[in-house]
Amino acid sequence: KLTYEEAVEETFGLFHWLLLVVCGWANASDAVEILCVSFLLPTARCDLKLSSSDMGLLTASIFLMMVGGYMWGYLADQRGRRRVLVVSLTVNGLFGGLASFASWFWLFLLLRFISGIVGGSIPVIFSYFSEFMPRLRRGAMISALATFWMAGNILAALAWLVIPSTWAHFFLNGLDFQSWRVFVLLCSVPSITSALLFKILMPESPKFLMEGLRPIKQMFRSPLKSRSIALLVIFYCISFYYGLWMWFPELFARVEDGGSPCANVSRPSPNHNQTCYPVKTAYMEGFVIAASNLPGNIFTILMMDRTGGKMLLCSLLVSSLSVFFIYVVQTKAQSLVLSCIFSGVSVIAWNALDVVGTELFPTQLSSALGFFTGVGRVAAITGNVVFGKLVDTNCAVPVLLVSALLLTGGLVALLLPQTKQTELT
Repeated sequence: KLTYEEAVEETFGLFHWLLLVVCGWANASDAVEILCVSFLLPTARCDLKLSSSDMGLLTASIFLMMVGGYMWGYLADQRGRRRVLVVSLTVNGLFGGLASFASWFWLFLLLRFISGIVGGSIPVIFSYFSEFMPRLRRGAMISALATFWMAGNILAALAWLVIPSTWAHFFLNGLDFQSWRVFVLLCSVPSITSALLFKILMPESPKFLMEGLRPIKQMFRSPLKSRSIALLVIFYCISFYYGLWMWFPELFARVEDGGSPCANVSRPSPNHNQTCYPVKTAYMEGFVIAASNLPGNIFTILMMDRTGGKMLLCSLLVSSLSVFFIYVVQTKAQSLVLSCIFSGVSVIAWNALDVVGTELFPTQLSSALGFFTGVGRVAAITGNVVFGKLVDTNCAVPVLLVSALLLTGGLVALLLPQTKQTELT
């Protein structure tokens, strides 16, 4: 007889690469749904006449996946991974697409809120994927899966091909369907197609079919208690930086007038005589930042099984330093370079967290990863609201707070146990 790990090792082959593509596309869809809002901010700000506080609420709304992450994780432990992925991805894409037809801000915000609160299936994707992976390949394969977030980031950054373009602007039943609305509609496609791929091509997780549910309260009992508390802190610290990340396109749009991202402390509200479309360079800089993830992704794929996720999580210390220097730079070029460094280094920590979060807990506790993701979403919401409130008056506070929290997360990561090439339980 073979153990589960031995059986998975014996069957590794073409199916696992197909699984990587399907799960990766679902991971990319999550990135597109989250990051598309940041790229439409400069234009939607004008069209919907948004204040900075409104934009903070809008960017925060998508992170309400915190509820969905735990809910879908719990249901996946009871009803199966595949079924939950099909339903959650479908609903997420459906409401994300419907938001493009909203004619006023609060309806748009409500639909993005529903998309966020019903979405959040990413913890299930990683649990589902890891249950098919053999022990000696798991670190590299999960790192490869995490790399698809970069692909989604790049897809979202292709906003510069749509939003500033006149071809994507038309009228639909009296609604001025501007190009940013076309962009929102296009961003719902990855979620819908991911749901179809899981429905048509993918089987249920064999490990789920073999074993039953374990209660979520196990997380805070020995021997899982100490690692749960450490991961809770790390997820909060690393996710708060989404407040900065989601505001990158808006900050770069402000830099177009000269000076540092925090130089314009009293940007006036848009009026009907202003163009709603920043120059393409503001979007192309977001594309460059997204592409700068590539070296970090390649590094984690090559090194994860050699060093283990714990050591790579310490890259948060470098991320902290790069965010600090984003605050002190004075030119557009310096801001772009440091933003790319920050992006390339922070993705190492994110990929490591995906591996460590999967390996530190029994796979039947996919709701545990959903819980930690939920904590991260709380941090992301907080970060976006803080940026929205302070970006016009005291930009230094949220930027330096991101730097301090990343430093804290890197130090707490040292307390985690090493999980290199461990067997799933």
